[in-house]
Amino acid sequence: MTYDVLIKNLKVVRPLEPAVRAQDVAIKDGEFALIADSIPAESAVRVVDAQGLLGFPGLVDAHMHTGIYSPLAEDAITESRAAAQGGVTSSLNYFRSGQYYLNKGGPYATFFPEVLDISAGRFHVDYAYHLAPMDRGQIGEIDLLIEKYGVTSFKIYMFYGGYGLHGASAHQHEFLMIDPDEKYDIAHFEFVMRGVQRAMQKFPERRPYISLSLHCETAEIMAAYTKLVQQEGRLSGLRAYSAARPPHSEGLAIAIASYLAHETECLNINLLHLSSRKAVESALIMAKAFPHIDFRREVTCAHLCIDYDVATGVLAKVNPPIRSREDVDYLWSALLDGHIDWVCSDHACCRHEMKVDGSRPEEIFAAKSGFGGTEYLLSGLITEGRKRGLSYNRMAALTSLNPAQRFGLLKKGDIAPGYDADLAIVDPAKSFVVRAADSESTQGYSPFEGLEMSAQVVATYLRGEVIYENGAVVGEPRGRYLQRPYGD
Repeated sequence: MTYDVLIKNLKVVRPLEPAVRAQDVAIKDGEFALIADSIPAESAVRVVDAQGLLGFPGLVDAHMHTGIYSPLAEDAITESRAAAQGGVTSSLNYFRSGQYYLNKGGPYATFFPEVLDISAGRFHVDYAYHLAPMDRGQIGEIDLLIEKYGVTSFKIYMFYGGYGLHGASAHQHEFLMIDPDEKYDIAHFEFVMRGVQRAMQKFPERRPYISLSLHCETAEIMAAYTKLVQQEGRLSGLRAYSAARPPHSEGLAIAIASYLAHETECLNINLLHLSSRKAVESALIMAKAFPHIDFRREVTCAHLCIDYDVATGVLAKVNPPIRSREDVDYLWSALLDGHIDWVCSDHACCRHEMKVDGSRPEEIFAAKSGFGGTEYLLSGLITEGRKRGLSYNRMAALTSLNPAQRFGLLKKGDIAPGYDADLAIVDPAKSFVVRAADSESTQGYSPFEGLEMSAQVVATYLRGEVIYENGAVVGEPRGRYLQRPYGD
């Protein structure tokens, strides 16, 4: 026997190909070994008939938050099960010190090994971490994180300059668990960029994979508009929240961040979860102003699938907010025009009892921000994308290859010999209605509740082994930590 697994009659979706092709896929030692029009069944130990279903590269969900609202030891298990359910095989998680997450401050030299120890043996999918330098000491650890732990991507939360996770914060250093003499402000953002730029110079062989991601909202604008919206009292629900964190707050933050990147020569910049026309337009203006900066632009499946009139209301609160239908349509236009580099979930499981205020369950400003959705990432993109003429091959680039290449996962993101045999098998004719009760996540609700999805992931392979099939997660957690660059 030449191969461990042979999947026959699969419609292979490769991100750089012009069309889908009916082929056989052979797997050996956890890697794709051969993709061909016909491979003899007798050449493999195990043969699977895909019956003409679509085979996407395993998804690289570039933006998740495992361990934010529940202990990491719990979230790693349950939310990676949700990832496997959605065809995700690589979970890239934004993490930081401070309140939420481990609820600890201090140096990453002691903090991050604890994160890795807790994570080991708990993820059902492969995983990596993006880290946010929250104080001067952690900026000084960027080189260590790259060299020792293979962390090559970092983050700035711009609105933390005067805001907490859910609203105005008068005690910034307590929320972030930094010393009182530290400031998490524009000057800090500049010094983070200088730290990342320094690392790019120090590690030239890793330079293409060292990048800085930014959550772009402006604390001062949000604080002022939140007061206005609450005082006027004309708006409620998601419309109020969108008005309180207005789109021009995103656009202004993007302009500030882009100029700082130019000033510091921090050349690999990721603009996260763009939610509005003004945000995207600002990002495109900055790309023209600073063509030497390698900007990448991200949107989430939620911002592409729902608007601020969605029936689930307060349960869809997230930062930046869910926007108008006009903004949703503009995001799609930008994506179809090639201005968006990847689509992610921004999955942050926030259970119902934590999400809403029990005494004021409909009060948007009392609810917590964030929700899960990795399990619907591919189904949602197919559902909405097919209506607009987005090809399956482009979908594979947006959910797999593009984020894999940006973040140094060089053996992920494609169905090709030598790549990890990560695969999401999709039935493009199997529609389903989103019900939180059917999700592997422990969240207990979904902002997509009641929406009909027109395609469903029916099986997920991680390095050649089935981890999800027939509506259930298969086996014990076998995900590995991805020290990057991975597969160089």
